[in-house]
Amino acid sequence: MQKFLVIQTAFIGDVVLATALLEKLHSYFPDAQIDFLVRKGNEALLTNHPYLHEVLIWDKKQNKLKNLWLLIRRIRRTKYDKVINVQRFAATGLLTAFSGARETIGFDKNPLSFLFTRKFPHIVSALATPQPTPAAPQIAPGRPLHEIDRNQQLIAAFTDDHPAKPRLYPSATDLNKVQPYKNRPYITVSPASVWFTKQYPAEKWAAFLREVPESYTVYLLGAPSDKELCDQIRTLAAAPAAIINLSGQLSFLQSAALMKDSAMNYVNDSAPMHFASAVNAPVTAVYCSTIPAFGFGPLSDEKFIVEIKEPLDCRPCGLHGYRACPKGHFHCAYKIQEAQLLQTLMGRSPSVRIL
Repeated sequence: MQKFLVIQTAFIGDVVLATALLEKLHSYFPDAQIDFLVRKGNEALLTNHPYLHEVLIWDKKQNKLKNLWLLIRRIRRTKYDKVINVQRFAATGLLTAFSGARETIGFDKNPLSFLFTRKFPHIVSALATPQPTPAAPQIAPGRPLHEIDRNQQLIAAFTDDHPAKPRLYPSATDLNKVQPYKNRPYITVSPASVWFTKQYPAEKWAAFLREVPESYTVYLLGAPSDKELCDQIRTLAAAPAAIINLSGQLSFLQSAALMKDSAMNYVNDSAPMHFASAVNAPVTAVYCSTIPAFGFGPLSDEKFIVEIKEPLDCRPCGLHGYRACPKGHFHCAYKIQEAQLLQTLMGRSPSVRIL
């Protein structure tokens, strides 16, 4: 029996995208032992995953180095055939290089990739970009690659060149938890983002929600820390009866289960977009400072991109978001029109890109 370990200790959305590797590995090696290493807090995404033998957890907040050493010892005892490292930082490079696996695979941007058996380029493409800056050092012209394409090259030699789609597996308990919310047509809005310049502004979400027909219930989704933002949006929208704040009340998998049957799910360029992709739910992704060409866009069968209509010479300003607009105006968000979002619910429009 072959043993595989996939390592992705980055953030929630990155873990969701890496589940595409689990799908592909299982399809080629249905009897293999597949384990997944994630940072503490993200393991809930993988509860009851049917293809996983074990989820390894790295606590990076307390005793980080001690826990890293304990993980290396544990990984070496398992004697994996292949360790596949999706991360590009030195700590996971140590885990990979000293795993004792027969084959170690990762990206060349990992500082310890020279110790891997195989390494591959991690290329972020862009259709259009301002002049290169230190904030955007990886951007390269050419055909945009999605992150699942980049990850797939790590296992292409023993599977194929075609990536699987990421997938999450809400349990029956998760489905039962959200079933009471599905008694009438609804949409979900996940308004928060870790980065300010990736987050559509609260007043803009509220302006859009004022235009949503009363026949729809609106569920605001997010973490407990997003409750204040969601309350602000409800207040600004001035229609609290039709807008229900569920932030902090649902787990990752329960949020994905609620998204599954929504008429539309509205998200930023952030983790909830990948939740929707992982249950093939309809999704409208609002892009502010970043662009889909970076390769982290939605993957659902029904997917829409909403972004500013006219080009900005400052957009994209980097691969990731900032805590404030570098130019001070945030035109990439404020010049998006509410009608663009509404059209993905009510009908197609030339102002919306249908992927």
